[in-house]
Parts: sequence; C-alpha cells; structure tokens
Amino acid sequence: MTETTVTIDRLGHRGDGIAPGPVFVPLTLPGEVVAGEITGDRIEVPKIVTPSPDRVRPPCTHFKTCGGCALMQASDDFVAGWKAGVIATALAAHDLTAPIRPTATSPARARRRATLSGRRTKKGALVGFHARRSDTIVPLTECHLLAPPLFALLPVLVEITQLGGSRSATLSFALTLSETGIDCAVTGGKPLDGPLRAALPRFRDRIARLTWGDEPVYAEAAPTLTMGKARVTPPPGAFLQATAEGEAALRAAVTEALAGATRLADLFAGCGTFALPLAGAVPVHAVEGDATLLAALGHATRHAQGLRPVTTEVRDLFRNPILAEDLSRFDGIVIDPPRAGAEAQTAQIAKAQVPRIAMVSCNPVTFARDAALLTAAGYRLNWVQPVDQFRWSPHVELAASLSLPHLTGE
Repeated sequence: MTETTVTIDRLGHRGDGIAPGPVFVPLTLPGEVVAGEITGDRIEVPKIVTPSPDRVRPPCTHFKTCGGCALMQASDDFVAGWKAGVIATALAAHDLTAPIRPTATSPARARRRATLSGRRTKKGALVGFHARRSDTIVPLTECHLLAPPLFALLPVLVEITQLGGSRSATLSFALTLSETGIDCAVTGGKPLDGPLRAALPRFRDRIARLTWGDEPVYAEAAPTLTMGKARVTPPPGAFLQATAEGEAALRAAVTEALAGATRLADLFAGCGTFALPLAGAVPVHAVEGDATLLAALGHATRHAQGLRPVTTEVRDLFRNPILAEDLSRFDGIVIDPPRAGAEAQTAQIAKAQVPRIAMVSCNPVTFARDAALLTAAGYRLNWVQPVDQFRWSPHVELAASLSLPHLTGE
C-alpha cells in the first residue's frame, strides 16, 4: 500500500474534504494535512497528519461508520460559518450579495422527524442509519441527532422488523414525534396479511399511529402539531420541518420578511407550517400540490379559533404556476419549494411585482437562481437567514427577505 499525503483545500457539497486533483477525503477539514491510499479519486481511510484548529472530538461512537452525520468532527462555529459560506458562494455565482445573518443551529438530540432503516438477520434484526456510502445498516447504541423518544423507540422497531421484514429487503421507518405521540409510516415490508395485521397493534402504547405501506394499521391517537393557533394532524410520512427549533427560526424569518403585508399567498404550503401562524394576523391563500397535505391544513383551519380567513388551492406549481395577473391581488408571498426551486413560479412573481417576498429554501443553488430572477425585476435582497436543523450534515437551509423598495417605502 502506497500512502499519499495531501492538503485539504475545501469542503464539497456532501461534506467531504477536497484536495488538489481533485481527491475526496471524508471526515476532514480545510487546511488539514492527511495521508492515505488513494483509490480512484478518494482516500477512504485518512490519517490526520496536521489537524485543523476547528477539529473537535466527535461525541458519538458511531461517527466513523454511520452515515447519519458527516461533520461531527468540526466545531459548531466552523459548521455555521461554512454553511453561511455555501450560501454566499451560491449568490456570488449570480453576482448577488446580501447580509447573511448568523446561522440558527438546532441543538443536539432535537430531530423530531427522521427515517431509519431495518433489516432482518439470522439472529434478529438491525435498525439504524445506513453506513457511509453503503447499504449496510449501522445499529445504534447512541444517537446525538434523534429526539430521545425516537431513539427510545429503536427496540420496538427491531421487533417490527422481525415481524414484517425480510433478509432480502430493507424496511424504511418514517418517524415523526408529534405532541400526542410518535407517528410511524413503514414501507418496504411484507404484505400486510392477517397474522401481521393482528400482531402490530401490540405497539399501541409506543406508537400513536402506524401505517404499513398505504394501509393504516391503527391510530391510537391522531398525531398533532401546533401551528400558530391551529392543531394539525399531518398525513402519514408527511414532510415537516425536522426540528421544532428550526421551524421556529424559519417561521420568525418569514414573519419578519412579510411584516406590513395584508394579503398573503403561501406557495408550496404543505400542511400549514407558515400559512397557519401567518393567518393569526392576516388572510392567507395556501397553495399546495399534495391534496392530502392541503386537506390536513384545511381541517386544522376549520377547527381553530382566532384565525383570519384561510383559503386553499390544490395546484401543481411546477406545471401550472399561478400567473402574474392572479398574484397581483397579494402584497406578500411566502414560497417554500422543494430542492429544485421554483423558477417558473418565481418568474410570475417577478412579473406581478408583489411588494414583499419571503423565500424559504433547502438548496442555496436554486435559491440563488430564483432570487436572481427577482433582483433582475427590481427586487432588493434584504437579508438571508441560514437555518441548520440537520445538525452535523452538509444540508443547508435558509429563509430570505426580498422587497420592492418603491412599493414598501423601505
């Protein structure tokens, strides 16, 4: 084996260190000198020759094998600054600059939503996260990501894997910690036959609602979350913000960006993360392509008190964006698209000249592209708020404020 010594220049978008070549080196930091055998374009098992001053001791014993975390070797200050830098770089690619606020980082053990994997073995079952760059499942004896009630559920998930899994397929457990218990949506399991359906209700005291594939098994309690003045029961496996702290940071940024607006549209509204809190003060029109999410939002609205009018519209905003003439009746918009961004919809917003916009994004690259459309139409990018609710991962989220100064008087 021939060892090569390299110096890490920067981190890539997946959190790997990158040395000249390029050579990709996991679990390293910029400025570090590392040695190891290069296979292809990677050093899979690096030896740290000269550590970075930002290197810290990872708190989890699984860090080197588990794929759940990629940046646990870095200080919180480094990760926060790096994520802000990712946003700045994405903006610079479009000749954009903006004040980037300090990153709002969620605490350890705060993840209320996570997906774990399970597989039967000869002697039992394994449940955990996948190993780094592998289909192997790392069974967890500790976890610094998951909220304690989710981590405590692992023995139950092992039992469920033994009941409904196989050695040739991987079960997926989409877990959500709600205010009334844990919601668990299982996919990849055996067919829900009579014996399995009869066996699963034994977990009623640990799982509030259990779904197997597309079939409900039981709902001992409706999993609910408070959003503003409403209580929402999301559909099984629904998208939600990963931590309560991250959701609060995004909501605060959106509320600030839309201050002064009196007629709001929430595009890609989900089940009401922003629409319902905003409706405590002003009317909101919520638009979402997933009818089940919008049904949950509508149900919550009908059973809440103290909300201004909330209207809903099922619409695929990628294929059928709302046109400028229909957007012109709003003076504020919050838009929270998937990773692909919302180029076509953003172009219509720019044309409509809606005075205030709150953009929420989980992809700085597509955010910058869409923000550039707005700035080209006269908008000012006032500030960007990085939000890190996927702690120790390279995932970057943000909220941003854009406005038309001549219409807002700013």
